[in-house]
Amino acid sequence: MKKNAFNRIYILLFLITLSQSVYADIHNEPDVQNFIDQMVQNHGFNINHLNTVFSKAKISTSILDAISRPAEAMPWYKYRQIFIRKDRIALGRKFIKENKKLLDAAEEKFGVPQEIIAAIIGVETRYGSNKGSYNVIDSLVTLGFRYPKRASFFRSELEQFLLLAREQDIDPNLIKGSYAGAMGIPQFISSSYRAYAIDFDNDGKIDIWDNTADAIGSVANYFKMHGWEQGKSIILKANVSGNNLEEVLGNSLEPDKTISELMDYGVSTNELIADNIHARLFKYELENGEEYWLGLKNFYVITRYNHSSLYAMAVFQLSQEMTINPDE
Repeated sequence: MKKNAFNRIYILLFLITLSQSVYADIHNEPDVQNFIDQMVQNHGFNINHLNTVFSKAKISTSILDAISRPAEAMPWYKYRQIFIRKDRIALGRKFIKENKKLLDAAEEKFGVPQEIIAAIIGVETRYGSNKGSYNVIDSLVTLGFRYPKRASFFRSELEQFLLLAREQDIDPNLIKGSYAGAMGIPQFISSSYRAYAIDFDNDGKIDIWDNTADAIGSVANYFKMHGWEQGKSIILKANVSGNNLEEVLGNSLEPDKTISELMDYGVSTNELIADNIHARLFKYELENGEEYWLGLKNFYVITRYNHSSLYAMAVFQLSQEMTINPDE
């Protein structure tokens, strides 16, 4: 290879690396120092330890790029293709068979269907096979101090993350996760880990990074704590004939109108459901046209995991595809 060609390749590789992560001495920035001081005052952290942690953290432009183009911005027919795939369905059925006892136990204790638990893990990490490659500290520092739109949220998660790392006795600079700082088999953010993760196999440690039992139990507990209604429907196909649908679509995810009220807008369903049940109308864009669905309380609970009706529908439809006949 000629020297000039080699140099061009070297420069290209350097620029690619530089575009992904930019090292910065951020721990001396005033906002970061104020954050460190608060962690010392409020939680008793050692200031030298935190300065060391933040001196190793880096700002990542690839993280900023990723959060600016979330998959949930896609139309439904494209988003669906990411998750409702034959390979992911097959892996889900395998996951359920291999973890049947754990899933049965979680469903019995928390009332959450095992297919829903498996679908969450399937959507989040492909059943634990892709838990994220970003350093969580980099994700939270980047978004907490370089993403003003949600800086407050990510600084709060950074606080929770440092507390979690101390509780788990783990080096915070070594923990991997998603570009948004979600971790482990079920991709819990730090506050969710501390609030809802459980030791489901009673081995004395909560571990959702490598322990499938704890991951399954933690997902089920998360749903239960957010109001999952055992044995109730999740979402129903809707028929629409009214002209004022925009008044009942909106941007909210919470079911806030009764079936009876929705009927006044020309919205109905062929499913048997009481008139006083609350629902939310959702429109999903198809490649040609659209379809409408009525999300119920349990659908809303799924959106507590990820505040997106696309996400919740992907979880629901994947769970339906993974339902296994006991005689299979």
